[in-house]
Amino acid sequence: MTGSVKAMAVMTFAALVAVATYSVALGSNGWLWFGWVVLGLLTAGMAASSKT
Repeated sequence: MTGSVKAMAVMTFAALVAVATYSVALGSNGWLWFGWVVLGLLTAGMAASSKT
Protein backbone atom coordinates (compact mmCIF):
# COMPACT_ATOMS: atom_id res chain seq x y z
CA MET A 1 0.00 0.00 0.00
CA THR A 2 1.28 3.42 -0.86
CA GLY A 3 1.35 6.29 1.60
CA SER A 4 -1.68 7.97 0.05
CA VAL A 5 -3.78 4.80 0.31
CA LYS A 6 -2.76 4.36 3.96
CA ALA A 7 -3.68 7.98 4.68
CA MET A 8 -7.04 7.49 2.96
CA ALA A 9 -7.68 4.31 4.99
CA VAL A 10 -6.89 6.14 8.24
CA MET A 11 -9.18 9.00 7.22
CA THR A 12 -11.97 6.53 6.37
CA PHE A 13 -11.63 4.86 9.78
CA ALA A 14 -11.61 8.22 11.55
CA ALA A 15 -14.72 9.24 9.61
CA LEU A 16 -16.42 6.00 10.68
CA VAL A 17 -15.68 6.74 14.32
CA ALA A 18 -16.90 10.33 13.93
CA VAL A 19 -20.14 9.33 12.18
CA ALA A 20 -20.86 6.58 14.71
CA THR A 21 -20.21 8.97 17.61
CA TYR A 22 -22.46 11.59 16.04
CA SER A 23 -25.19 9.00 15.53
CA VAL A 24 -25.04 7.86 19.14
CA ALA A 25 -24.99 11.40 20.54
CA LEU A 26 -27.41 13.22 18.26
CA GLY A 27 -29.25 10.59 16.27
CA SER A 28 -28.59 9.00 12.92
CA ASN A 29 -28.11 11.14 9.85
CA GLY A 30 -28.48 9.29 6.54
CA TRP A 31 -26.37 11.78 4.61
CA LEU A 32 -23.41 11.25 6.95
CA TRP A 33 -23.61 7.50 6.49
CA PHE A 34 -23.98 7.92 2.73
CA GLY A 35 -20.88 10.12 2.69
CA TRP A 36 -18.96 7.54 4.71
CA VAL A 37 -19.96 4.77 2.29
CA VAL A 38 -18.77 6.88 -0.66
CA LEU A 39 -15.49 7.56 1.15
CA GLY A 40 -15.10 3.83 1.83
CA LEU A 41 -15.71 2.98 -1.82
CA LEU A 42 -13.15 5.56 -2.92
CA THR A 43 -10.64 4.09 -0.49
CA ALA A 44 -11.32 0.57 -1.75
CA GLY A 45 -10.93 1.75 -5.33
CA MET A 46 -7.62 3.44 -4.55
CA ALA A 47 -6.36 0.29 -2.81
CA ALA A 48 -7.41 -1.91 -5.73
CA SER A 49 -5.84 0.35 -8.34
CA SER A 50 -2.56 0.65 -6.46
CA LYS A 51 -2.09 -3.13 -6.42
CA THR A 52 -2.20 -3.45 -10.21
